[in-house]
Amino acid sequence: MCIIWVLPFVYLVAHSFRGESSGSYSKFFFPQEWTFDNYIALFTKTDTLDFKSMFLNTLFISSCACVISTFMVLSVSYCTSRIKWKMRKPYMNMAMIIGLFPGFMGMIALYFLLKAMGLTEGNKVPLALILCFSAGSGAGFYVMKGYMDTIPKALDEAAYMDGATRFQTYIKIILPLCKPMIVYQIITSFMGPWMDFILGKMICRTNIKYFTVSIGLWTMLDMDHINQWFTRFCAGAVCVAIPISVLYIITQRFYQEAMSGSVKG
Repeated sequence: MCIIWVLPFVYLVAHSFRGESSGSYSKFFFPQEWTFDNYIALFTKTDTLDFKSMFLNTLFISSCACVISTFMVLSVSYCTSRIKWKMRKPYMNMAMIIGLFPGFMGMIALYFLLKAMGLTEGNKVPLALILCFSAGSGAGFYVMKGYMDTIPKALDEAAYMDGATRFQTYIKIILPLCKPMIVYQIITSFMGPWMDFILGKMICRTNIKYFTVSIGLWTMLDMDHINQWFTRFCAGAVCVAIPISVLYIITQRFYQEAMSGSVKG
């Protein structure tokens, strides 16, 4: 099973170094000529598609959405897990029901709302994408809340007795114990905007200057570009995987159980 899953990835990486330019596909699994020209052309030739600009646009949008989404999810999760307030249960039920419906069901209404605010044209397109990817993230708090519920409230009470405020307890007690889930939230919050195609295509439309990498890679495979851009598409697909891999490598050391030994006797 692992071999079957790995084969397409090996093919993709191998043909990103393919030197022969015989159309889009090759009858050979591995290239007959190897070269780095596809990667060089991907970031230097901007006559038709500016992949460098797409890459930077997506990196900026994904980073901003990741920070906002992580902050919102952590805040809402703490409020629903640790604070008793009016309408708490109705809000949780409402968020769960709304979460049952896929986000793209409201994409038409979302587009007209953004258009009414003037966010679908010019340099406001990245702001529109950031809002789309992060504005409703607070409703996806259930996984984080479930993890916070496993943290004994005795830790909060002990902190209060020592003179800590609620904010200090949240920052110095709860968040350090939530490192594994924070890492999970960061990765998922980054991957969503990074890999999204539907919302990006709806908002960017034909505004090629603000294309994201997923739209750019899709454009490389249409009939007008596939013969010239297929090997560059393979190189672009490999480059798309790099930020996610780097993010995981940086954060994976925090992905461990943080609760062991936190409460004794």
